Amino acid sequence: MSQALKSPDKVESPIKRVAILFSGGPAPAANAVIASAAIAFSRMGIEVLGIRQGYTHLMEYTPDKPLQEGKHFIRLRHEDLELVRSQQGIIIGTARANPGKGVHTYEDLDDPAKTAPLKTVHEALSSLGVDALISIGGDDTLTTAAKFKLFQDRHPNLGRRIAVVHLPKTIDNDYEGIDFTFGYFTAVDMLATQVRNLLADARAAGAYFFVQVMGRKAGWLAYGAGIAGEASLIISLEDIPPEWWTTEETINPKTGQKVIDPETGKPQIREIINLKALANRVVDTIIAREKEGKSYGVVVFAEGMGEYFPLEELRKCVSEEEFAQLEPDPFGHFPVSQIKFTGRIARLVNDLYVERTGKKKKRINSLQFGYEVRCHRPTAFDIILGSQLGVGAYRALIERKLDGVMVSVSGQLQLLYPRFEELMQTGKLRAKERLIRPDEDFHQLPRYLETRVD
Repeated sequence: MSQALKSPDKVESPIKRVAILFSGGPAPAANAVIASAAIAFSRMGIEVLGIRQGYTHLMEYTPDKPLQEGKHFIRLRHEDLELVRSQQGIIIGTARANPGKGVHTYEDLDDPAKTAPLKTVHEALSSLGVDALISIGGDDTLTTAAKFKLFQDRHPNLGRRIAVVHLPKTIDNDYEGIDFTFGYFTAVDMLATQVRNLLADARAAGAYFFVQVMGRKAGWLAYGAGIAGEASLIISLEDIPPEWWTTEETINPKTGQKVIDPETGKPQIREIINLKALANRVVDTIIAREKEGKSYGVVVFAEGMGEYFPLEELRKCVSEEEFAQLEPDPFGHFPVSQIKFTGRIARLVNDLYVERTGKKKKRINSLQFGYEVRCHRPTAFDIILGSQLGVGAYRALIERKLDGVMVSVSGQLQLLYPRFEELMQTGKLRAKERLIRPDEDFHQLPRYLETRVD
Protein backbone atom coordinates (compact mmCIF):
# COMPACT_ATOMS: atom_id res chain seq x y z
CA MET A 1 0.00 0.00 0.00
CA SER A 2 1.58 3.30 -1.11
CA GLN A 3 -0.75 5.48 1.04
CA ALA A 4 -1.39 4.98 4.73
CA LEU A 5 -5.19 4.79 4.43
CA LYS A 6 -5.36 3.02 1.08
CA SER A 7 -7.01 -0.40 1.00
CA PRO A 8 -4.76 -3.29 -0.08
CA ASP A 9 -4.62 -3.87 -3.83
CA LYS A 10 -6.46 -6.89 -5.14
CA VAL A 11 -4.00 -9.51 -6.33
CA GLU A 12 -4.69 -11.94 -9.16
CA SER A 13 -4.45 -15.49 -7.87
CA PRO A 14 -5.42 -18.97 -9.05
CA ILE A 15 -6.76 -19.56 -5.53
CA LYS A 16 -10.51 -19.03 -5.58
CA ARG A 17 -11.65 -21.08 -2.60
CA VAL A 18 -9.88 -21.82 0.69
CA ALA A 19 -10.72 -24.10 3.60
CA ILE A 20 -9.96 -23.31 7.25
CA LEU A 21 -9.85 -25.94 9.98
CA PHE A 22 -8.94 -25.90 13.67
CA SER A 23 -7.40 -28.98 15.28
CA GLY A 24 -6.51 -29.96 18.84
CA GLY A 25 -7.34 -28.27 22.12
CA PRO A 26 -9.09 -24.88 22.22
CA ALA A 27 -7.22 -21.64 22.85
CA PRO A 28 -8.37 -18.10 23.63
CA ALA A 29 -8.55 -15.90 20.48
CA ALA A 30 -9.26 -18.88 18.24
CA ASN A 31 -12.11 -16.91 16.66
CA ALA A 32 -9.84 -13.92 16.11
CA VAL A 33 -7.63 -16.10 13.92
CA ILE A 34 -10.47 -17.81 12.05
CA ALA A 35 -12.54 -14.68 11.46
CA SER A 36 -9.57 -12.50 10.46
CA ALA A 37 -8.41 -15.02 7.90
CA ALA A 38 -11.94 -15.40 6.53
CA ILE A 39 -12.50 -11.62 6.38
CA ALA A 40 -9.21 -11.02 4.53
CA PHE A 41 -9.99 -13.63 1.88
CA SER A 42 -13.70 -12.87 1.62
CA ARG A 43 -13.18 -9.12 1.12
CA MET A 44 -10.94 -9.95 -1.83
CA GLY A 45 -13.60 -12.12 -3.45
CA ILE A 46 -12.14 -15.49 -2.41
CA GLU A 47 -14.63 -17.99 -1.00
CA VAL A 48 -13.93 -19.38 2.47
CA LEU A 49 -15.17 -22.71 3.84
CA GLY A 50 -14.93 -23.37 7.56
CA ILE A 51 -14.42 -27.12 8.06
CA ARG A 52 -16.23 -28.32 11.16
CA GLN A 53 -14.50 -30.45 13.86
CA GLY A 54 -10.99 -30.38 12.48
CA TYR A 55 -10.03 -33.26 10.20
CA THR A 56 -12.84 -35.54 11.42
CA HIS A 57 -15.29 -35.19 8.52
CA LEU A 58 -12.53 -34.94 5.92
CA MET A 59 -11.13 -38.30 7.06
CA GLU A 60 -14.58 -39.89 6.93
CA TYR A 61 -15.28 -38.68 3.38
CA THR A 62 -16.31 -41.10 0.63
CA PRO A 63 -17.54 -40.17 -2.86
CA ASP A 64 -20.94 -41.69 -2.16
CA LYS A 65 -21.31 -39.58 1.00
CA PRO A 66 -20.41 -36.02 -0.06
CA LEU A 67 -19.64 -33.36 2.52
CA GLN A 68 -22.73 -31.34 3.39
CA GLU A 69 -22.87 -27.60 3.96
CA GLY A 70 -24.09 -26.78 7.45
CA LYS A 71 -23.17 -30.22 8.77
CA HIS A 72 -19.57 -30.73 7.69
CA PHE A 73 -18.61 -27.20 6.69
CA ILE A 74 -19.95 -23.65 6.70
CA ARG A 75 -19.34 -20.65 4.48
CA LEU A 76 -17.52 -17.80 6.20
CA ARG A 77 -18.44 -14.39 4.73
CA HIS A 78 -17.02 -11.09 5.90
CA GLU A 79 -20.53 -9.66 6.17
CA ASP A 80 -21.34 -12.16 8.92
CA LEU A 81 -18.15 -11.91 10.96
CA GLU A 82 -18.32 -8.61 12.79
CA LEU A 83 -17.81 -8.98 16.57
CA VAL A 84 -16.72 -12.60 16.09
CA ARG A 85 -13.00 -11.97 16.62
CA SER A 86 -13.52 -11.19 20.31
CA GLN A 87 -15.88 -14.09 20.98
CA GLN A 88 -15.01 -17.08 23.15
CA GLY A 89 -14.95 -20.60 21.76
CA ILE A 90 -14.34 -21.83 18.21
CA ILE A 91 -16.98 -21.06 15.60
CA ILE A 92 -16.00 -24.07 13.45
CA GLY A 93 -15.32 -26.43 16.35
CA THR A 94 -12.29 -28.64 16.84
CA ALA A 95 -11.26 -32.28 17.20
CA ARG A 96 -8.09 -34.35 17.53
CA ALA A 97 -8.51 -36.51 14.42
CA ASN A 98 -5.09 -36.75 12.73
CA PRO A 99 -4.71 -38.02 9.14
CA GLY A 100 -0.92 -38.05 9.46
CA LYS A 101 -0.83 -40.24 12.55
CA GLY A 102 0.53 -43.31 10.74
CA VAL A 103 3.27 -41.42 8.88
CA HIS A 104 6.45 -41.21 10.95
CA THR A 105 9.27 -41.13 8.39
CA TYR A 106 9.82 -39.67 4.94
CA GLU A 107 9.75 -43.23 3.58
CA ASP A 108 6.24 -43.66 5.01
CA LEU A 109 5.03 -40.99 2.57
CA ASP A 110 5.37 -43.60 -0.19
CA ASP A 111 3.36 -46.25 1.67
CA PRO A 112 -0.24 -46.31 0.32
CA ALA A 113 -1.63 -47.80 3.54
CA LYS A 114 0.00 -45.27 5.85
CA THR A 115 -0.90 -42.31 3.65
CA ALA A 116 -4.47 -43.42 2.95
CA PRO A 117 -5.97 -40.91 5.45
CA LEU A 118 -3.98 -38.07 3.84
CA LYS A 119 -5.25 -39.17 0.43
CA THR A 120 -8.82 -39.19 1.76
CA VAL A 121 -8.39 -35.64 3.09
CA HIS A 122 -7.09 -34.55 -0.32
CA GLU A 123 -10.08 -36.17 -2.05
CA ALA A 124 -12.50 -34.53 0.41
CA LEU A 125 -11.05 -31.06 -0.10
CA SER A 126 -10.91 -31.60 -3.86
CA SER A 127 -14.59 -32.56 -3.86
CA LEU A 128 -15.29 -29.09 -2.45
CA GLY A 129 -13.13 -27.36 -5.06
CA VAL A 130 -10.67 -26.15 -2.43
CA ASP A 131 -7.44 -24.58 -3.72
CA ALA A 132 -5.73 -23.96 -0.36
CA LEU A 133 -5.92 -25.31 3.18
CA ILE A 134 -5.31 -23.17 6.28
CA SER A 135 -4.72 -25.35 9.31
CA ILE A 136 -4.73 -23.93 12.84
CA GLY A 137 -3.30 -26.03 15.64
CA GLY A 138 -0.40 -27.17 17.77
CA ASP A 139 2.82 -28.94 16.91
CA ASP A 140 0.96 -32.14 15.96
CA THR A 141 -1.21 -30.15 13.55
CA LEU A 142 1.84 -28.37 12.12
CA THR A 143 3.43 -31.78 11.55
CA THR A 144 0.25 -32.97 9.82
CA ALA A 145 0.24 -29.90 7.57
CA ALA A 146 3.85 -30.64 6.61
CA LYS A 147 2.98 -34.27 5.89
CA PHE A 148 0.03 -33.22 3.72
CA LYS A 149 2.23 -30.86 1.73
CA LEU A 150 4.99 -33.47 1.32
CA PHE A 151 2.43 -36.13 0.36
CA GLN A 152 1.31 -33.92 -2.51
CA ASP A 153 4.92 -33.22 -3.48
CA ARG A 154 5.58 -36.95 -3.78
CA HIS A 155 2.37 -37.69 -5.62
CA PRO A 156 1.93 -35.02 -8.31
CA ASN A 157 -0.59 -37.22 -10.13
CA LEU A 158 -3.24 -36.57 -7.47
CA GLY A 159 -4.80 -33.94 -9.70
CA ARG A 160 -5.64 -30.78 -7.81
CA ARG A 161 -2.74 -29.11 -6.00
CA ILE A 162 -3.88 -27.77 -2.63
CA ALA A 163 -1.56 -25.18 -1.12
CA VAL A 164 -1.04 -25.43 2.65
CA VAL A 165 -0.45 -22.71 5.24
CA HIS A 166 -0.35 -23.33 8.98
CA LEU A 167 -1.17 -20.96 11.86
CA PRO A 168 0.47 -21.84 15.22
CA LYS A 169 -1.82 -22.46 18.20
CA THR A 170 -1.10 -23.65 21.73
CA ILE A 171 -1.58 -22.07 25.11
CA ASP A 172 1.51 -24.05 26.19
CA ASN A 173 3.63 -21.68 24.03
CA ASP A 174 6.10 -24.50 23.25
CA TYR A 175 6.29 -23.64 19.55
CA GLU A 176 9.45 -23.31 17.51
CA GLY A 177 9.23 -20.45 15.03
CA ILE A 178 7.21 -17.92 17.02
CA ASP A 179 7.96 -16.14 20.30
CA PHE A 180 4.46 -16.24 21.78
CA THR A 181 1.40 -18.10 20.51
CA PHE A 182 -2.10 -16.61 20.54
CA GLY A 183 -4.05 -17.43 23.68
CA TYR A 184 -0.94 -17.83 25.83
CA PHE A 185 -1.19 -14.44 27.52
CA THR A 186 -4.95 -14.79 28.05
CA ALA A 187 -4.40 -18.16 29.75
CA VAL A 188 -1.54 -16.72 31.80
CA ASP A 189 -3.65 -13.74 32.83
CA MET A 190 -6.44 -15.98 34.12
CA LEU A 191 -4.01 -18.30 35.91
CA ALA A 192 -2.10 -15.36 37.41
CA THR A 193 -5.34 -13.96 38.81
CA GLN A 194 -6.00 -17.29 40.51
CA VAL A 195 -2.46 -17.46 41.88
CA ARG A 196 -2.79 -13.94 43.34
CA ASN A 197 -6.12 -14.88 44.90
CA LEU A 198 -4.53 -17.95 46.45
CA LEU A 199 -1.60 -15.92 47.74
CA ALA A 200 -3.99 -13.53 49.49
CA ASP A 201 -5.85 -16.53 50.95
CA ALA A 202 -2.55 -18.14 52.01
CA ARG A 203 -1.37 -14.98 53.76
CA ALA A 204 -4.68 -14.62 55.61
CA ALA A 205 -4.73 -18.24 56.78
CA GLY A 206 -1.00 -18.84 57.24
CA ALA A 207 -1.09 -21.69 54.75
CA TYR A 208 0.39 -22.88 51.47
CA PHE A 209 -1.18 -23.70 48.12
CA PHE A 210 0.49 -26.10 45.70
CA VAL A 211 -0.89 -25.47 42.21
CA GLN A 212 -0.52 -27.69 39.15
CA VAL A 213 -1.02 -25.99 35.76
CA MET A 214 -1.04 -27.22 32.18
CA GLY A 215 2.15 -27.63 30.18
CA ARG A 216 3.10 -31.18 29.31
CA LYS A 217 6.47 -30.58 27.71
CA ALA A 218 7.33 -27.00 28.60
CA GLY A 219 6.84 -24.77 31.60
CA TRP A 220 5.80 -21.55 29.84
CA LEU A 221 2.34 -21.49 31.45
CA ALA A 222 3.71 -22.26 34.90
CA TYR A 223 6.34 -19.56 34.62
CA GLY A 224 3.97 -16.98 33.13
CA ALA A 225 1.33 -17.59 35.78
CA GLY A 226 3.88 -17.70 38.57
CA ILE A 227 5.68 -14.52 37.55
CA ALA A 228 2.51 -12.48 36.99
CA GLY A 229 0.77 -14.04 39.99
CA GLU A 230 3.70 -13.46 42.37
CA ALA A 231 4.13 -17.14 43.22
CA SER A 232 6.59 -18.03 45.95
CA LEU A 233 8.29 -20.71 43.81
CA ILE A 234 7.88 -22.04 40.26
CA ILE A 235 9.08 -25.48 39.16
CA SER A 236 8.79 -26.98 35.70
CA LEU A 237 10.26 -30.03 34.02
CA GLU A 238 13.09 -27.92 32.60
CA ASP A 239 14.20 -27.14 36.18
CA ILE A 240 14.99 -30.74 37.15
CA PRO A 241 18.81 -30.99 37.39
CA PRO A 242 20.69 -34.08 36.12
CA GLU A 243 21.33 -35.39 39.65
CA TRP A 244 17.57 -35.62 40.33
CA TRP A 245 17.03 -38.04 37.45
CA THR A 246 17.07 -41.82 37.72
CA THR A 247 15.39 -44.76 35.96
CA GLU A 248 13.07 -47.70 36.55
CA GLU A 249 11.54 -50.50 34.52
CA THR A 250 8.17 -49.61 33.00
CA ILE A 251 5.17 -51.51 34.38
CA ASN A 252 1.74 -51.40 32.76
CA PRO A 253 -0.75 -50.71 35.61
CA LYS A 254 -3.52 -52.43 33.63
CA THR A 255 -1.68 -55.75 33.48
CA GLY A 256 0.91 -55.43 36.23
CA GLN A 257 3.44 -56.74 33.72
CA LYS A 258 6.73 -55.25 32.61
CA VAL A 259 6.57 -53.42 29.28
CA ILE A 260 8.93 -55.06 26.79
CA ASP A 261 10.77 -52.91 24.27
CA PRO A 262 9.92 -54.40 20.84
CA GLU A 263 13.33 -53.47 19.42
CA THR A 264 15.54 -54.93 22.16
CA GLY A 265 13.24 -57.54 23.65
CA LYS A 266 14.24 -56.27 27.10
CA PRO A 267 12.15 -54.46 29.73
CA GLN A 268 11.53 -50.84 28.77
CA ILE A 269 13.41 -48.36 30.96
CA ARG A 270 11.76 -45.05 31.80
CA GLU A 271 13.32 -41.92 33.24
CA ILE A 272 11.93 -40.80 36.61
CA ILE A 273 12.41 -37.88 39.00
CA ASN A 274 13.77 -38.23 42.53
CA LEU A 275 10.76 -36.79 44.35
CA LYS A 276 12.56 -36.52 47.68
CA ALA A 277 15.06 -34.13 46.09
CA LEU A 278 12.21 -32.15 44.54
CA ALA A 279 10.34 -31.97 47.85
CA ASN A 280 13.50 -30.90 49.69
CA ARG A 281 13.87 -27.95 47.31
CA VAL A 282 10.33 -26.85 48.15
CA VAL A 283 11.11 -27.18 51.86
CA ASP A 284 14.15 -24.94 51.30
CA THR A 285 11.81 -22.18 50.12
CA ILE A 286 9.35 -22.70 52.98
CA ILE A 287 12.13 -22.42 55.57
CA ALA A 288 13.67 -19.39 53.82
CA ARG A 289 10.29 -17.63 53.78
CA GLU A 290 9.81 -18.33 57.48
CA LYS A 291 13.09 -16.52 58.14
CA GLU A 292 11.49 -13.51 56.41
CA GLY A 293 8.46 -13.82 58.69
CA LYS A 294 6.26 -15.41 56.00
CA SER A 295 4.57 -18.65 57.02
CA TYR A 296 2.57 -18.89 53.81
CA GLY A 297 2.98 -19.03 50.03
CA VAL A 298 2.00 -20.44 46.66
CA VAL A 299 4.11 -22.95 44.72
CA VAL A 300 3.34 -23.49 41.02
CA PHE A 301 4.22 -26.77 39.27
CA ALA A 302 4.05 -27.59 35.55
CA GLU A 303 2.00 -30.73 34.94
CA GLY A 304 4.63 -32.33 32.68
CA MET A 305 6.56 -33.54 35.72
CA GLY A 306 3.78 -36.05 36.40
CA GLU A 307 4.90 -38.19 33.46
CA TYR A 308 8.19 -38.81 35.22
CA PHE A 309 6.97 -39.77 38.68
CA PRO A 310 8.01 -43.24 39.88
CA LEU A 311 5.15 -45.66 39.33
CA GLU A 312 4.64 -46.23 43.04
CA GLU A 313 4.33 -42.48 43.53
CA LEU A 314 1.79 -42.26 40.72
CA ARG A 315 -0.23 -44.92 42.53
CA LYS A 316 -0.44 -42.56 45.52
CA CYS A 317 -1.73 -39.69 43.35
CA VAL A 318 -4.90 -41.38 42.08
CA SER A 319 -7.46 -43.93 43.17
CA GLU A 320 -6.79 -47.63 42.57
CA GLU A 321 -9.45 -47.62 39.85
CA GLU A 322 -7.83 -44.64 38.12
CA PHE A 323 -4.38 -46.17 38.53
CA ALA A 324 -5.50 -49.37 36.81
CA GLN A 325 -6.64 -47.31 33.81
CA LEU A 326 -3.27 -45.63 33.31
CA GLU A 327 -1.38 -46.90 30.29
CA PRO A 328 2.14 -45.89 29.27
CA ASP A 329 2.81 -44.49 25.80
CA PRO A 330 5.64 -45.95 23.65
CA PHE A 331 8.14 -43.93 25.69
CA GLY A 332 6.90 -45.12 29.09
CA HIS A 333 5.12 -41.84 29.89
CA PHE A 334 1.71 -41.70 31.54
CA PRO A 335 -1.18 -39.32 30.64
CA VAL A 336 -0.59 -36.23 32.75
CA SER A 337 -4.18 -34.94 32.41
CA GLN A 338 -5.31 -37.81 34.66
CA ILE A 339 -2.66 -37.22 37.31
CA LYS A 340 -3.13 -34.61 40.01
CA PHE A 341 0.15 -34.89 41.83
CA THR A 342 0.29 -31.78 44.03
CA GLY A 343 -1.36 -33.59 46.95
CA ARG A 344 1.38 -36.22 46.95
CA ILE A 345 4.11 -33.58 46.79
CA ALA A 346 2.43 -31.78 49.68
CA ARG A 347 2.64 -34.90 51.86
CA LEU A 348 6.29 -35.47 50.98
CA VAL A 349 7.09 -31.82 51.68
CA ASN A 350 5.37 -31.93 55.06
CA ASP A 351 7.21 -35.08 56.11
CA LEU A 352 10.56 -33.52 55.21
CA TYR A 353 9.62 -30.19 56.79
CA VAL A 354 8.88 -31.88 60.12
CA GLU A 355 12.05 -33.95 59.85
CA ARG A 356 14.24 -30.92 59.12
CA THR A 357 12.71 -28.38 61.50
CA GLY A 358 11.06 -30.37 64.29
CA LYS A 359 7.99 -28.18 63.87
CA LYS A 360 4.45 -29.37 63.22
CA LYS A 361 3.20 -29.90 59.68
CA LYS A 362 2.27 -26.99 57.46
CA ARG A 363 -1.25 -26.55 56.20
CA ILE A 364 -0.91 -27.22 52.46
CA ASN A 365 -3.83 -27.19 49.99
CA SER A 366 -3.40 -28.75 46.55
CA LEU A 367 -5.16 -27.67 43.35
CA GLN A 368 -5.10 -28.42 39.63
CA PHE A 369 -5.92 -25.82 36.97
CA GLY A 370 -6.57 -27.01 33.43
CA TYR A 371 -9.43 -26.78 30.97
CA GLU A 372 -10.90 -23.62 32.47
CA VAL A 373 -8.22 -21.47 30.81
CA ARG A 374 -8.61 -22.72 27.23
CA CYS A 375 -11.73 -20.79 26.24
CA HIS A 376 -11.42 -17.73 28.45
CA ARG A 377 -12.39 -14.42 26.85
CA PRO A 378 -9.27 -13.30 24.97
CA THR A 379 -7.24 -10.29 25.99
CA ALA A 380 -6.77 -7.42 23.55
CA PHE A 381 -3.21 -8.52 22.83
CA ASP A 382 -4.27 -12.04 21.88
CA ILE A 383 -7.05 -10.69 19.66
CA ILE A 384 -4.50 -8.47 17.89
CA LEU A 385 -1.95 -11.28 17.59
CA GLY A 386 -4.59 -13.75 16.39
CA SER A 387 -5.90 -11.23 13.87
CA GLN A 388 -2.43 -10.66 12.44
CA LEU A 389 -1.85 -14.41 12.07
CA GLY A 390 -5.22 -14.81 10.35
CA VAL A 391 -4.55 -12.00 7.90
CA GLY A 392 -1.05 -13.45 7.47
CA ALA A 393 -2.61 -16.56 5.94
CA TYR A 394 -4.10 -14.39 3.17
CA ARG A 395 -0.87 -12.49 2.66
CA ALA A 396 1.16 -15.71 2.49
CA LEU A 397 -1.10 -17.49 0.00
CA ILE A 398 -2.27 -14.62 -2.19
CA GLU A 399 0.22 -11.76 -1.96
CA ARG A 400 3.36 -13.88 -1.63
CA LYS A 401 2.08 -17.03 -3.38
CA LEU A 402 3.65 -19.27 -0.73
CA ASP A 403 2.97 -22.92 -0.04
CA GLY A 404 4.21 -25.03 2.87
CA VAL A 405 4.81 -22.23 5.37
CA MET A 406 3.75 -21.30 8.89
CA VAL A 407 2.65 -17.75 9.60
CA SER A 408 4.66 -16.15 12.39
CA VAL A 409 5.40 -12.71 13.80
CA SER A 410 8.37 -10.90 15.29
CA GLY A 411 8.85 -7.62 17.12
CA GLN A 412 5.81 -5.40 16.62
CA LEU A 413 3.89 -8.25 14.97
CA GLN A 414 5.92 -8.08 11.76
CA LEU A 415 4.87 -11.06 9.65
CA LEU A 416 7.28 -13.90 8.97
CA TYR A 417 6.78 -17.10 6.98
CA PRO A 418 9.14 -19.92 8.07
CA ARG A 419 8.98 -22.96 5.82
CA PHE A 420 7.78 -26.29 7.19
CA GLU A 421 11.24 -27.78 6.62
CA GLU A 422 12.77 -25.24 9.01
CA LEU A 423 10.34 -26.24 11.76
CA MET A 424 10.82 -30.03 11.59
CA GLN A 425 13.34 -31.98 13.65
CA THR A 426 16.43 -33.01 11.70
CA GLY A 427 15.68 -36.12 9.66
CA LYS A 428 12.27 -36.57 11.28
CA LEU A 429 8.68 -35.80 10.39
CA ARG A 430 8.12 -34.14 13.73
CA ALA A 431 7.85 -30.47 14.66
CA LYS A 432 10.56 -29.04 16.90
CA GLU A 433 9.69 -28.35 20.53
CA ARG A 434 10.60 -25.11 22.27
CA LEU A 435 11.27 -25.53 25.97
CA ILE A 436 12.27 -22.90 28.49
CA ARG A 437 16.06 -22.91 28.68
CA PRO A 438 17.48 -22.33 32.17
CA ASP A 439 20.14 -19.99 30.79
CA GLU A 440 17.55 -17.60 29.35
CA ASP A 441 16.57 -14.36 31.08
CA PHE A 442 12.86 -15.29 31.10
CA HIS A 443 13.69 -18.38 33.15
CA GLN A 444 15.93 -16.39 35.49
CA LEU A 445 13.33 -13.66 36.13
CA PRO A 446 11.44 -15.40 38.97
CA ARG A 447 14.72 -16.38 40.66
CA TYR A 448 15.34 -12.68 41.29
CA LEU A 449 11.83 -12.25 42.72
CA GLU A 450 11.44 -15.41 44.81
CA THR A 451 12.71 -15.72 48.38
CA ARG A 452 16.44 -16.37 48.18
CA VAL A 453 17.60 -19.90 49.03
CA ASP A 454 21.31 -20.15 49.90
